[in-house]
Order: sequence, then structure tokens, then C-alpha cells
Amino acid sequence: MRIAVTGSIVMDHLMVFPGRFTDQLVAGRLDHVSLSFLVDALHIRRGGGAADIAQKIGQLGLSPVLVGAVGSDFEPYRARLGEQGVDTGSVRVSATLPTARLVRTRDADGNQISTFYTGATAEARHISLAPLLARTGGLDLVLISPDDPEAMLQHTRECHDLAVPFAASPSRQLARLERDQVRALIDGSRMLFTNEEESVLLQERSGWTEEQVLGRTGVWITTLGAAGSRVRRAGRTAVEVPAAQAARAVTDPRGAGDAYRAGFLAALAWGGDLRAAARLGSVTAVLALESAGTHEHPLSPAEPLRRLEEAYGPMAADMFTALPAVRA
Repeated sequence: MRIAVTGSIVMDHLMVFPGRFTDQLVAGRLDHVSLSFLVDALHIRRGGGAADIAQKIGQLGLSPVLVGAVGSDFEPYRARLGEQGVDTGSVRVSATLPTARLVRTRDADGNQISTFYTGATAEARHISLAPLLARTGGLDLVLISPDDPEAMLQHTRECHDLAVPFAASPSRQLARLERDQVRALIDGSRMLFTNEEESVLLQERSGWTEEQVLGRTGVWITTLGAAGSRVRRAGRTAVEVPAAQAARAVTDPRGAGDAYRAGFLAALAWGGDLRAAARLGSVTAVLALESAGTHEHPLSPAEPLRRLEEAYGPMAADMFTALPAVRA
């Protein structure tokens, strides 16, 4: 199963301020704010939803294709993704704009101030999937994750026109999409990914009920945080899968949803059913939670097998152990 992942590719600049933001605010002077923070730590990390998902799928022994737009500063990031099995041949490099940047400062109370610069992401709308199909010999699934909204819509239209199955994961872009745009991203999708809050927002933005959404997608996967995940199909009993438990302290909540998607799709690529996919998704999500940074954990295909067995019993890992890509 050949999977392409479209969406954002970002460099994250993460800083830690040892004080409290609120101590810098002066009562009665909030109409004019000028704040400056001396931070103790700066972490520059590779990120972006599409890159995170593709990297995890690559680490699990598959060869995903990454589709997105970056700047000329992407080359070290490209090399790292290539080492982990990700095909970056369809990544567009802007002639004028740098790779997108997230700058986030966290204080001692866990409050955050974030700024996101879209950079080259705006050029993702100029990427066509047709050359990708010709270059790779075809795709079995395209996951359309948060990106430049016009790029998301264009990729969806191309999947329809080229008869390529696609999965929708609109996530944080739901808030800025119009009703017809949300409907266009969902309608005819093989799969739909949301978290619990996004599932409610998706119904509000689309104007469709839960039953109507289920009638327009093949499978609706909803992550529920510590409660696990739910997999629904029209006219079928929902599959409820409890969350795997973290074996270590959670160091960074970022990237858990992307890791879940990677595990879910990898399990399907290996021939797993929906329950097996949700279980592997949960395991890859909790492994991401235990790691500082979305790309820092050196995940080996054998590690999720061990955690599957710990979380769901020996039979949960049995279907994967015979596969060359995931044998210990």
C-alpha cells in the first residue's frame, strides 16, 4: 500500500521562559502592550503535520510520499526524512520563501504565546498530484492533512478526478473553512480523521449531522485522548478502542494525533482490520507522548509490537509479527 501525505512542513522554534507572562501585564495598561522575555532554553525541531505523519510511517517500515511546500533551507530536513524512508521527491521548493516557522514561548505556568509564519506553505496550492502518480507508478491512498486551504481543496478535487482514494484530516483548518469547503473535503473520502472537539466543529461547519457525515465517508476515526479512539461506519456498530498507557512521564503532547494517524494507516497497509489499526494508532500516539519533540524518538518497527502486546494482549501483535518490515 503506497501512501502519500499532503500538508504542512514546519521548523519549530520552542522557547522556555522561567517566569510568568501574567507578571509582565500591568492592570489598566492592557490597551498598549509591549512585552519582552529573556528565555532560558531554545529548541529548534523539525515539525509540521504532514512531515510528522510521513516520518512515523517511514519509521514503521513503509515508504510514504511527502507532499508539501518548503524553502531552500529544507535540505537538512529532507536528508533526515530520507534516512527514515520518506520519499520527498514531490516536495515543492520555493524560490523566494523560507520553510514555515512556528515560534512558541512557554512560561512557568504552562501558558504559551505562539506565532506561525506560513512561509512557503502558501505555495502548496501549486502542487499537482498527477506528476506524483506518474513518478511513483500510482498511489493507494492520499492523506490530506492541514495545509494551505486552497491546496487541501485542490488535492481533494484531483483525487476525485484521478480516482485515487483519499483520507480527510482537516483538523485545525476547520475553523477557517466555509461550509461548502468542509463538505468538499469530506465528501467521497475513504477515511475521515478528527479528535473529539473537531468532530463537533466539523458538524457545525458542514451543517451535516453525524449520520450525514457517515454517509459521505467510508470510515470516521475520532481520537478521544485518554479515553482512546472510536471508529465508525454507516450502519455498523462503532469500534471502541481504549488508549494505550504511557510507560514514562509525558514530556510533550505535540504530535500525538499525527502519530496516531501514522500508526492507523500503517496497520491498514499491512492488512490489519480497523480495530488493529486503532490499536497501533494508540500505541504510536503514546510513544510520541513519551518523546520530547515529534521527530526525536528513534522508533523501530519492533517497539510498537512490544507495546501492542503490553496494552492489548499477545494476539494484538500476532498479525504483525510475520511481516518482514516489522519483525524484531
